[in-house]
Amino acid sequence: MFKQGASVRVTGTLQSYDVDSAIAVIQDGSVSLKIDTKNLRDVSFRTNSAYQFIGELLIRADNEAILQARIGRNVDGLDLNLFQQSVFIRRQYEEKLRSTRRT
Repeated sequence: MFKQGASVRVTGTLQSYDVDSAIAVIQDGSVSLKIDTKNLRDVSFRTNSAYQFIGELLIRADNEAILQARIGRNVDGLDLNLFQQSVFIRRQYEEKLRSTRRT
């Protein structure tokens, strides 16, 4: 579904963080993703808090994906359901806009 090196934004709840490897694991629903945070500064990680990351997706030979984060922030105050609804509506609008430009 995603290409190697694709720039993506992900949001989820922090399940774990390994200080030595700088790898965080976030979860959204039943899906989890590893985040390489070694390039981030001034982000404190708290389990069960909500975080948002922007970075490049790396797909390993064993088909495991890891996000190499460029930007990370705590989004505990963000209403995740409302955020997901707004992303869905924006995607619908952008698709409608693309289809009208093709005609």
